[in-house]
Amino acid sequence: MSTTETSFSFDPLANRADPYTGYRWLREHDPVHHDAESGMWILTRHADIQALLRAPATWSNDHRRSHTHQDWLKGMGAPPAADELLAKVLLFMDPPNHTRLRSLVSKAFTPKRVEALRSRVEAVLEDILSPLRERGEMDVIGDLAYPLPVTVICELLGVPVEDRDLFRQQTRELAVILEWQLGPDDFMAAGMAAVAFATYFLPLFEQRRCEPRDDLVSALVAAEDDGDRLSPEELLTTCVLLLTAGHETTMNLIGNGLLALLRHPDQWQHLCEGPALVRGAVEELLRYDSPVQLTARTATCDTEIDSRRIREGDQVVALLGAANRDPAAFVDPETLDVGRTDAGHHLSFGGGPHFCLGAALARIEAQVVFTALAALGGLELTVDEPEWRQRFTLRGLERLPVRLAV
Repeated sequence: MSTTETSFSFDPLANRADPYTGYRWLREHDPVHHDAESGMWILTRHADIQALLRAPATWSNDHRRSHTHQDWLKGMGAPPAADELLAKVLLFMDPPNHTRLRSLVSKAFTPKRVEALRSRVEAVLEDILSPLRERGEMDVIGDLAYPLPVTVICELLGVPVEDRDLFRQQTRELAVILEWQLGPDDFMAAGMAAVAFATYFLPLFEQRRCEPRDDLVSALVAAEDDGDRLSPEELLTTCVLLLTAGHETTMNLIGNGLLALLRHPDQWQHLCEGPALVRGAVEELLRYDSPVQLTARTATCDTEIDSRRIREGDQVVALLGAANRDPAAFVDPETLDVGRTDAGHHLSFGGGPHFCLGAALARIEAQVVFTALAALGGLELTVDEPEWRQRFTLRGLERLPVRLAV
């Protein structure tokens, strides 16, 4: 490895508007990169990342196995109870606990239940778009990309409409636990948000246990497999994960995707003229600028990737956004093409046993949104450079102001 490569320092926040140039450099020069500052390994190639995601025996999701996590936790001064609660989140579990919990959750979150939501998503979107058409302008994030998925996931869970706005700030504060860099203030805010969610949801579980309804909370409370049920802590972490991931990622998919389309007028025109392209177009937008940029695993034993020795307890960061633009996996990957035929094997929903549980719902919501926006036709950006949020793992815009052209 050259001196240039060993001196490279990975800073994901250095260029939020375009992290892909840095990804390309790493992928071409140092695809299994050891970051000296954090001690983590960073992967950028599609094949390496796909193999990692499909090998849970070698690559653990349990953050407590990581030397880096333990050092970070000590630095935070976090209580052991906080770490134990995180360990009950589906994202951070390994088999057999992950297999058990996902099996129970999947009994409630079925493809049939999700697909049945399509007409409801269309109705919610029409309620949102109707006044925006008359106004002639909107902030796509605040006016559409946030309220649509949060309304849908709250309806799915059974959260009353009057309580939904309570979750906006709390879900943002809790989502930071997925971030590359997390400071003490962020951690404390996430802890307070978790307490607020517990205060809200734990009584709701008891209500649904006594008086079940046709909603996901009732289905999760009732989910059973050979006498096994979700514990209160598992119910809480599952509902909070569905609520947070169920709108944060879709919000970013809508915002990132529309920005990409409006910056490529020919592709936007293709979609407007051919709405049948929308399913493939959503996959391409997921590939081109993924709303989730990375995931992490911890080595359970000494192993190697491309002759680089990874030790047990080392944390490996898989840059999904880099894998999605790997020329070894995609033809002309830097080009946005809504008619692309190879977009479907993107890694934006992860892979292996941790493949995103909400992928089907995110796809439905995005398909409905881009179909409706394409029908509007004349959308124009009203800023040259939209503002990106101060986050990296969940990549998204703060605002996206557009004008509906007549």
